[in-house]
Amino acid sequence: MLKTLKARLTQGYRTNKFPYAAPQMPDRFAGLPEIAGTACPPECSLCAEACPTDAVTRSGDSVALDMGKCLFCSACAKACPSKTISFTSQHDLAAFRRESLIRTKDSGYEYELQPNHQIADLCGRSLKIRQVSAGGCAACELDFNVLNTLAWDMGRFSIQVVASPRHADCVLVTGPVSRNMLLALKKTYEAVPKPSFVIACGTCAISGGLYAENPETCGGVEEILKPDLYVPGCPPHPATLLEALIRFLGRRLR
Repeated sequence: MLKTLKARLTQGYRTNKFPYAAPQMPDRFAGLPEIAGTACPPECSLCAEACPTDAVTRSGDSVALDMGKCLFCSACAKACPSKTISFTSQHDLAAFRRESLIRTKDSGYEYELQPNHQIADLCGRSLKIRQVSAGGCAACELDFNVLNTLAWDMGRFSIQVVASPRHADCVLVTGPVSRNMLLALKKTYEAVPKPSFVIACGTCAISGGLYAENPETCGGVEEILKPDLYVPGCPPHPATLLEALIRFLGRRLR
């Protein structure tokens, strides 16, 4: 017991101050995309050609970028000769509507609050999550699991992962939903007490990502269940995901 107390005093408080203080993002972090107001060169489609998931499309004299398909690899920004596309260090990317993930030169940034007051009323100040890896590569799963560690400690916000869907408020889906996981996902969702909610975590869960056209996947969870929260990223940074979950509960961080 004394050794435990000594170790605690030596280690000190290791949980970071996010979300009450801005997180320290790595230099290479690609966050919220910005589309400049400058016109693209005529006939230019280099950014769209560079995108491996067709997230970038030509829109008049500019472009549109779908964060639900984006891998945040920055290939489009590097290929663009006019620097129309850039990626900021802003980490809060989640949205409650699919169309809110599409960025254009007129998008700006809107800090969305939880539009469904039923969720806050039902969940109160806590959220129990049943996570389903539906054919994911383990990147989204790993960054979600990081939230349970000492550094992030999502339990301090009364957000917990549960083993049984019977104890869950929502299902958090990662991966493009492979055919082999389709039945398991449906059964898990059906087992969650109603009303229940769905969170699409990562590009694959939102749109299928790199595997959208693969016949062995369903192209994302939206083809099976309607998400109540979209968290883009490949994978989403822990700060992106934790901020999204807190906002999902109806809490305002700004």
